[in-house]
Amino acid sequence: MTRVNERIRAPRVRVVSGKGEQLGVMDTREAVQRAKAIGFDLVEVASNADPPVCRVVDYGKWKYEQSKLKKTSKSKSVTRLKEVKFRVRTEQHDYNIKLGRIESFLDEGHKVRVQLQFRGRENAHRELGFEKLERVKGDLKTMGNVDQEPKLVGRNVVMVLSPLPASKRERKFKLSHGDLIEEDDFDEDDLDEEDLGEEEEEDAQEEDAQEEDAQEEDAQEEDAGDTSVEEDDSR
Repeated sequence: MTRVNERIRAPRVRVVSGKGEQLGVMDTREAVQRAKAIGFDLVEVASNADPPVCRVVDYGKWKYEQSKLKKTSKSKSVTRLKEVKFRVRTEQHDYNIKLGRIESFLDEGHKVRVQLQFRGRENAHRELGFEKLERVKGDLKTMGNVDQEPKLVGRNVVMVLSPLPASKRERKFKLSHGDLIEEDDFDEDDLDEEDLGEEEEEDAQEEDAQEEDAQEEDAQEEDAGDTSVEEDDSR
């Protein structure tokens, strides 16, 4: 808590003018009287110093300026890593919406992690995933730089983008009515439990289908072997 005028507890303080000039160490009561005599306040700005440092300023104006500085520094320092997910079979409409969301994140100064996940038989054609992310990279070249080129991480292909300078950014992906895509227009990235359950069920169905195909092939090979043995016996 900032102490002002009579609320300052230290008996002696080091006084600095509003322009930063050193006025020396003096009794707190005297410093308060001098500040008020010229229409200002004595504000404690460094309570842990020995003696504490106080500044002669208009407290209301000083408080407002400190609040502005705090908000500015906070907005500049917060950079988050957002994430947008794709599939090999992401259709054009959804693709455009996702790129619009990435553009929004980049325009806000955030980095974006672009992830493409392979499912089932798609793992046999991973080059399609790299082709998809190369397309994303090309479509977003007017908004971001590539910090991390597409690379395989487990069952995913991952790429990281960072925003271009504000003066060089140019958004391209818009909704049909012409407005830029808003973040809430599409929320496929944060899958709920029902969506996850559907995906797991689809993966299980694909695996069962693969297993059935393999069993059917084995059975056909066994039938072919039995037929050849019967022909040999008949001879």
